[in-house]
Amino acid sequence: MTHAGDKYADFEGLREKAVALRREGLSRRRIRDRLHVDNNDILNRLLEGEPAPEWTRRPRAKDDLRARARELRLQGLTYDRIQLELGCSKGSISRWVRDLPKPERRRTTEQASALARRGWEATLQRREAERAGTKKAAAAEIGSLSPRELFLVGVGLYWAEGSKSKPHRPQERATFVNSDPDMISVYLAWLRLLDVPPEHLRFHVLIHETADVAAAEHYWADLTGATPSAFGKTSLKRHSPKTNRKNTGEDYRGCLVVRVLKSADLYRRIEGWWCGIVGAAKCSDQENRT
Repeated sequence: MTHAGDKYADFEGLREKAVALRREGLSRRRIRDRLHVDNNDILNRLLEGEPAPEWTRRPRAKDDLRARARELRLQGLTYDRIQLELGCSKGSISRWVRDLPKPERRRTTEQASALARRGWEATLQRREAERAGTKKAAAAEIGSLSPRELFLVGVGLYWAEGSKSKPHRPQERATFVNSDPDMISVYLAWLRLLDVPPEHLRFHVLIHETADVAAAEHYWADLTGATPSAFGKTSLKRHSPKTNRKNTGEDYRGCLVVRVLKSADLYRRIEGWWCGIVGAAKCSDQENRT
């Protein structure tokens, strides 16, 4: 029988591998998965003293930015003007210059409001750039998916968004409904991984009657690559003229229903796979706690 301690018997050898992977730019999560290190304390010891890759570091306000904010404040600029000049949040500016004297008001209320709006627009642009940078770095961290990783992602995706048998409605069939085309694409990739034959798939669109129904039907057909015979009749959501729809615009294409024919056995396996994931997650969490 292998004990947990035996797993880390060659600690120095394991540390060399961990450091090498860190210097290649791998994240802690990927190093953990690559070396099968389940204990966070052990992982911390393996990477002790080894700096994180540059892409994992969040941007911080630089000292020269703080110094520039203080310089502008001493010149008599308001928070709005400093925000417009530097693209920093007012909260950061306030912390940096709160000890400096407050400048004398030289503008009307209207001028100050206009300047504040411009400063807020600059802040929104900065935040959007930060958001895009974080998203890009996170996407790069994923890399490629192994078949097992796609398998586990698909099980979780189905159990979150797919239909499930209920005590009051005991039905065992795999049906998936979503409006996000990326979710649909990942789900279809998962079905292909499971060798579900394309001829066993049926689709139909759910959409508001006031939307561009024909465009939505063409969009989902192109996304799935399915033949017209695989699509059932589109279901229209009817409502009164007083209905205030929020999901409008060119990007609104309703929802797509993906149904697998003769899927009772597949549904039962999905249910079992999910139980297995839950059990494994609980065991892993318990190990991390001890």
